[in-house]
Amino acid sequence: MASKKIVVAGGGVLGTQIGLMSAYTGHDTTFWLRSESSIGRTTPKIANYSQAMLGDLEGAKQLIGNPMGAYLYPKGLIRNWEGITAEKIDELEEQAKKWFEEKISIELDMDKAFADADIVIEAMAENPEAKIAFYQQIKDHLPEKTILLTNSSTLLPSMFAEYTGRPEKYCALHFANTIWKNNTAEVMGHPGTDPEVYQQVVAFAQEINMVALQLHKEQPGYILNSMLVPFLSAAQALLANEVADPQTIDLTWQLATGAPKGPFQILDIVGLETAYNINQMKPDAQTEGSIHWKIGKILKEKIDKGETGINAGKGFYDYKS
Repeated sequence: MASKKIVVAGGGVLGTQIGLMSAYTGHDTTFWLRSESSIGRTTPKIANYSQAMLGDLEGAKQLIGNPMGAYLYPKGLIRNWEGITAEKIDELEEQAKKWFEEKISIELDMDKAFADADIVIEAMAENPEAKIAFYQQIKDHLPEKTILLTNSSTLLPSMFAEYTGRPEKYCALHFANTIWKNNTAEVMGHPGTDPEVYQQVVAFAQEINMVALQLHKEQPGYILNSMLVPFLSAAQALLANEVADPQTIDLTWQLATGAPKGPFQILDIVGLETAYNINQMKPDAQTEGSIHWKIGKILKEKIDKGETGINAGKGFYDYKS
């Protein structure tokens, strides 16, 4: 049975994208946010990402007839490239505009936000204490039927299951950034997740045009971040040890591998606050002089200046121009 009402708790980079993809695929979508100031931060993200999605749809017209089109089209926005026409893309654009307008709402009141929710997706910062507090706060506001998901990048669902009040209906669903193009959804249960619920989550991921990647057991970092985080950490260690600057490190990676972006460009996309939270969970992050202490110091200095990444207009690179 298809999910109808989706609630995203959090309006950060991925939370916003998840909500937009939910609305794009026809789901009634509510963003639950903590405060009016959160609305002020989230509303521009919704506008920016919806325009980016519409822009990529429009740009896909230029790929029609190009042999590379089947590899480069935005896979989360166009279900099937075969037989696609400019007219069909125009229809998708008009439908997207309509559903972004009609199917997205923002709510501060928990009872109103979670009423009749089929799925609630927690998309908050990588802070275990904050996640536990959130789960304990919402558990009496959720309908019995609601499946609760976490989009945590590095934390295991078994760490939180007992606090949710519905461990059998709780698991992780992790997305890559720019999910309308990089349409992966890693599904990871914990030992107490009901297998039927797990399959409902797989089905939901497919409903919102994601490729559902099923993990057979819990793994910190899932599949993607088990590979990505060590890569980004190695780049940050080179900077912290003053081996080279971010631009040189990025250039080295791009020239040697053919990758379109280097690690510090990726960090700007991920967001330096997320990178900082992940770094601070390292055992030696509080040990003065350690490599993770040095990395944390660099990231914190940039965060304190408001240089949190591409969404702020500046991170390791300046995007304001």
